[in-house]
Amino acid sequence: MRVPVLHTEIPGLPKAASGKVRDIYDLGDHLLLVASDRISAFDVIMPNGIPDKGRVLTQISHFWFQTLSSVAESHEVSIDVEEIALSLQRAGATITPEVKAMLEGRSMLGVKANALPIECVVRGYLAGSLWKEYLLAGGKELPVRLHGYDFPAGLRECERLPQPIFTPATKATTGHDENISVAQAARILTQEGFGDGNLLASELESKSISLYSAAAERALQNGILIADTKFEFGLREGRLIWIDEALSPDSSRFWDKDIYIPGTSQPSFDKQFVRDWLEASGWDKTPPAPELPAAVVEGTAQRYREAYHRVVGQELP
Repeated sequence: MRVPVLHTEIPGLPKAASGKVRDIYDLGDHLLLVASDRISAFDVIMPNGIPDKGRVLTQISHFWFQTLSSVAESHEVSIDVEEIALSLQRAGATITPEVKAMLEGRSMLGVKANALPIECVVRGYLAGSLWKEYLLAGGKELPVRLHGYDFPAGLRECERLPQPIFTPATKATTGHDENISVAQAARILTQEGFGDGNLLASELESKSISLYSAAAERALQNGILIADTKFEFGLREGRLIWIDEALSPDSSRFWDKDIYIPGTSQPSFDKQFVRDWLEASGWDKTPPAPELPAAVVEGTAQRYREAYHRVVGQELP
């Protein structure tokens, strides 16, 4: 099993930002996104990582950016490590064989875009936070309205919705993102200086649902249901650009079509295995997090690799 990459350093090139998973390097008109093997749960980064997780995230994002290029323009320029190394050298970095090996398979060079301040979430099934909101609103007994959509009474957990719905969310710097309506998203976009928020929110809704629908149809061919997913967009020269990652196990809920049964929580190809172990461990969800046992690390790594294999139709390169 590979040694997890928890931190990245590129000599001669300081990090522009470091998130829960990705380290970002500024190359002028471009950004380099390096997906580490860090894993977080309950908004806390675990002390040990998941081997190959970053490679899965980058490679599956590359697959979707390429597959859905006719639906949306993306920020991707290249994932080729030789091309990336040349760009880094031009930006003043020192590229050693060790740096190149660290970047291999987990790095994506992309054009810069002005990131929009909302998450674009599309849901095809009643799961996750939407299911919790549905229950709290009394959906078991009464019709409810959530985020501008009407839901009948008595729907089951993980039930397929009549059509995909767009439920944008705020980008929380700490804690959890908050689900909002399209109208609220439009107001935020206007307030943040992105022009006509109503027009942009409408474009985001249309683009997000088109991407989700095309991806769901493609994944179904390999027996995968995409329950929901999160997109991020930015503006570049006035154009809407799909940025960050694409339909990965970190941004999407993948279910196995062959064992899907509405009315209960579904097994998924993501970090739920880690969350379940943490819930049972007695940890109080405040830092520092406990070290994950080897069996949990390997089990989670297998789920990420299987997600790539099932979605793309081949083994992780």
